[in-house]
Amino acid sequence: MADDDSTNTAPAPVAPAGTWVPFPSAGDDKKRQEAKPRTPQTLSPTYRLAYDDPDFLTSEATRGVRLQLELMKPELALIEAGILSTVVLFGGARIPEPGQAAWAARNAGQKARLEANSRYYEEARRFARLASQHSANSSGGKEFVIVTGGGPGVMEAGNRGAADVGAVSIALNITLPHEQAPNPYATPELCFNFHYFATRKMHFLFRAKAMAIFPGGFGTLDELFEALTLIQTGRMARIPVLLFGAEFWRRLVDFEFLAEEGTIAPADLDLFRMVDTAEEGWEAIRSFYGF
Repeated sequence: MADDDSTNTAPAPVAPAGTWVPFPSAGDDKKRQEAKPRTPQTLSPTYRLAYDDPDFLTSEATRGVRLQLELMKPELALIEAGILSTVVLFGGARIPEPGQAAWAARNAGQKARLEANSRYYEEARRFARLASQHSANSSGGKEFVIVTGGGPGVMEAGNRGAADVGAVSIALNITLPHEQAPNPYATPELCFNFHYFATRKMHFLFRAKAMAIFPGGFGTLDELFEALTLIQTGRMARIPVLLFGAEFWRRLVDFEFLAEEGTIAPADLDLFRMVDTAEEGWEAIRSFYGF
């Protein structure tokens, strides 16, 4: 009888490395639960397995768990993909591709300006091509990988530039009421979705070796100043921070005024560099890292 295992309906799982695991997996238990008779007891929300209970997992009490999961899931996928470093590319979702109408314009003036700013779409695409070609040639697509917010506009241009040269790129999307679906150029296996802006921001910077910031709105400014603050305070390593479109940035923010007023140090003006072309931006990164 000791050798008779005919009553064992669930063979013990084996870990990937061949390690013996004497317990059923969470997935196995979930399937067993689904096969149970449907009774008032088994249908009660309290009977659900905690990890298989969407009401529990989306409750106020489990917010800390959800934050942890949003940190963990993309990190494990990026480790598995072997991504070692990234080039973060930010910019306006509302800037159209050259030749396309400005879908986000609210008046004639905005339409004219957004369509004129479509040159930044093409510049971002070209910059992403340069970074991605270097990534493919030097590290097999593991270093200096383009990462964007995954949406339209300049973000789309970044993922598209990588796709132009057959390289992978990352998209960190977020659930918004009026946007956004992932643009079609991001690598599907490296396309993520977030609920929390905070965890998304962390993933933007975890592997960042450079930042390419194109004209944009509140979101772009938020990400820019978050990174500058981290670098300024020594909480993050110094990396190239490139502001594309010198005319745009000088009109938008008077950085010299901040230094004159003493609210930042004069040396803080060296934390970023204004550039106008993809080639100029990529050359700044090459010079910084010496390759």
